[in-house]
Amino acid sequence: MSTVTTPHSGLTASPTVPGPGERPAPAAAPHREPEAAPTAPRRDAEASKAEILRAARYLLARHAHADITLKAVADRAGVSAPLVLKYFGNKDALFARVMSFESDADALLDAPLEELGRHMVRHLLEGQTQRGADPVLRIVFAPLQGEQGEILRANFRAQISDRLAGRLSGADAGLRAELAVSTLLGLGVMYGIARGPNLRATTIDDIVDRYAPAVQAQLAP
Repeated sequence: MSTVTTPHSGLTASPTVPGPGERPAPAAAPHREPEAAPTAPRRDAEASKAEILRAARYLLARHAHADITLKAVADRAGVSAPLVLKYFGNKDALFARVMSFESDADALLDAPLEELGRHMVRHLLEGQTQRGADPVLRIVFAPLQGEQGEILRANFRAQISDRLAGRLSGADAGLRAELAVSTLLGLGVMYGIARGPNLRATTIDDIVDRYAPAVQAQLAP
């Protein structure tokens, strides 16, 4: 019979052997650390900010600035009003962001000049189909906003039209930039606001092929 040595005494002891008809004692289960309770995922701060801005833009397109409350913005964004204050400070600061076209212009004009007409048309249409809105079209609702509408118009001219004009060479750059932008906005109104059924039944690629040359014609010197 084999023997085992106990670790403390150094003496040998016979292992426990089951008697006839007895089952061996079950082996002790291995020790396991308790699993940590799952934690609820935290909402990404940037995603929350984007939702708040999207909600504010939506409301600004449908209501006068003075009639929009932070609670209404928060409710539409699915966040609390204190979170809106945490991220943006106050209503004026929030709507200063909403009425700026700076980041929109970055995306709208992000292409070489020789390809810019196609890029602008595609960007506008993909904004409607993939993101549900094109922020540049906020200018269409400026008449609703009184004094805030003047800010919206001034920002649009400086951050969209004038910025585009600064990229153009040749005569009448300012006029050509405004014509290109107005051509683009006409498409946006028909596609996103009037929701022309024939236009919306046409693929984006087809619309780009047909419409982009009209925009690009104003961009070429």
